[in-house]
Amino acid sequence: MTLHWATVLAIIGMGLATYLTRVSGLFLMRAVNVRGRFKAALDALPPAILMAVIAPTITAGWAEAIATVITATAAVVRLPLIVVLLTGLASILVLRYAFG
Repeated sequence: MTLHWATVLAIIGMGLATYLTRVSGLFLMRAVNVRGRFKAALDALPPAILMAVIAPTITAGWAEAIATVITATAAVVRLPLIVVLLTGLASILVLRYAFG
């Protein structure tokens, strides 16, 4: 296995960009009073982003399509995001094994 410095730098850069995005959000939102419809909209963002990421995998096969529906159902019933992610992961593992 060889270490490609361009890959390492890309991973570090993406991690730094992710961290700075999260920290800047905390600083920008500390003066904003979040309640009502605005809070509901912010609460709906994680499942919406998750679905935008996993939706293209529906066309990959039957296991992926069924796992997407299971994951979407978990998101729609408003389970915590980590539970939705673990549900999707477990369902794709089981279904890929079942479908071969």
